[in-house]
Amino acid sequence: MLDETEIAALRTRLLDWYDRSGRSLPWRIRPEDRAAGAVADPYAIWLSEIMLQQTTVPHATPYWLRFLELWPRVGDLAAAPREDVMREWAGLGYYARARNLHACAQAVVDQYDGAFPSDLKALQALPGIGDYTANAIRAAAFDQPASVVDGNVERVMTRMWRIETPLPKAKREIKAIAADIADPERSGDYAQAIMDLGATVCTPKSPNCLICPWSTHCRGRADGDMLSYPRKEKKKPKPVRRGTAWLVRRDGHIWLRQRSDSGLLGGMMEVPSSDWSDASEPAEPPFEAGWSVRGEVKHVFTHFELRLEVREADAGADWEPDDGIWADAERLGDHALPSVMRKIVLAGRSGG
Repeated sequence: MLDETEIAALRTRLLDWYDRSGRSLPWRIRPEDRAAGAVADPYAIWLSEIMLQQTTVPHATPYWLRFLELWPRVGDLAAAPREDVMREWAGLGYYARARNLHACAQAVVDQYDGAFPSDLKALQALPGIGDYTANAIRAAAFDQPASVVDGNVERVMTRMWRIETPLPKAKREIKAIAADIADPERSGDYAQAIMDLGATVCTPKSPNCLICPWSTHCRGRADGDMLSYPRKEKKKPKPVRRGTAWLVRRDGHIWLRQRSDSGLLGGMMEVPSSDWSDASEPAEPPFEAGWSVRGEVKHVFTHFELRLEVREADAGADWEPDDGIWADAERLGDHALPSVMRKIVLAGRSGG
């Protein structure tokens, strides 16, 4: 258990620093904004939190602005065709999040008349909202007591207290310490302050300890080994899966089909391919033709590396696929193509 005097000092130092130096983000209500009468928009905050789960602020911001332009309110997003949402999400990765985003918007409209709940358990029950996201929304959108712990906060906590337990085993210990420190009075500001601290000061490779409001309390800095935290279990090499992508063209169009909702890239459009397998077995083409090999596309997913040999051919006049569509090759942006599929198309162009 942390000393109450130390906790109070940490809160004060962090919030004073945030008031001076915290980031201005388009979805964020800073103290000066609140003083001028600004009110947080739970929908905009929820949208930002979902987008930021696996990417950076600079990368996510254009997507966030585009979504709000297309769907200014949660009801607009809920009413949108899911394929439109998937298309606009393309490039953010983890496409199950796009499906959950759409499902969550519909649940908020159906269950809460379009107003996000502030209750923690109610938030956690919504599609795509886990413990971290629920706490972040509760704090930032409603200024309710909450403790947010993302990768930035984990790094700060392990350095501050030199937590030797490696991640992910250390998560419970980190959450307990973070919950003790979280400010119950300025919950929203505190949550955003501690995330800013990790994102802009206590960075992975070049922490700026000279401007850190917690530097005098940091055990890692005192011992000079802060860069060795957080401890992490040694990662196993990612397995490699292989397959063949069939890039089929006809009269300026490309054959695309929709992937099943379940599994990787669920619901997205794809350039048809063979199974992605650990074994390099010969793939059966969709039809007999003079297939040209256009090279190999490599793409790294969370749990494996994918290597697809790209083969290209023109479809004969008599051949039609059992499923899918003929998409205009010059308007592929109209379709929800994930980045690995865009690489396949580009391989065909560069090989041609």
